[in-house]
Amino acid sequence: MHRMLHLTHIFHLSDLVKKFRVAQSDLVKSWDHCYDRENASFSDTGDVGEIWFGEDIQERVLDWIENCKEIDQSDPIIDVGCGNGVLLVELAQRGYTDLVGVDYSEGAIKLAKSITESEGIQGVEYQVVDLLSDNARDKYTCLSRVYRACIDKGTYDAVSLMPEGDKAARRSYIHTIKSIMRKDGLFIITSCNWTKDQLMMSFIDDFVLHDEIRTPSFKFGGQVGNTVTSLIFKLKS
Repeated sequence: MHRMLHLTHIFHLSDLVKKFRVAQSDLVKSWDHCYDRENASFSDTGDVGEIWFGEDIQERVLDWIENCKEIDQSDPIIDVGCGNGVLLVELAQRGYTDLVGVDYSEGAIKLAKSITESEGIQGVEYQVVDLLSDNARDKYTCLSRVYRACIDKGTYDAVSLMPEGDKAARRSYIHTIKSIMRKDGLFIITSCNWTKDQLMMSFIDDFVLHDEIRTPSFKFGGQVGNTVTSLIFKLKS
């Protein structure tokens, strides 16, 4: 496991809630402001910024992919809502060669490109993309192909917290994910807003549960739960 990156920030649930309270008044401006700070910080100190759900959760997702016999290192993999691109950098360092990252924020893509370049990694493609736009596959080159694995680490959460039309937004998101997956593709989603049962219900029309990544659990009032849920889906036949 590589430890070349300077990781100092962890993105916790409380940070997510705080961020999206701001985002409800101005979603785009909030993200742009966030990544302006993180780009400046990376330029000054080499700090790559926030790791959504923490480094431990990211490592669990990476390890699952690496241990998955259905995914070859040459298979196309896309990170939808890639943020700073650190997950893709780690995949590249583990030998994966066909990697794509997309994000709604221009600042996120700028930061991801800078971090990837600083690590001496080539061959990772990044593009600013609106996953919810109509006919997204026709608008963006990165979405015009199909992928063996689609990774979401917090993006569906962000879509679900949009201030207007969240149900329509979620439908648009699912439509786009379906359109960029191979028939034998894997959809790897990690969420802090939705339980396992809720995610299964959200995707029940188009996907079937394939596997689950173990995440830290807690016990309260005799009940056991998880702060983060990480599931793998396949498209229905």
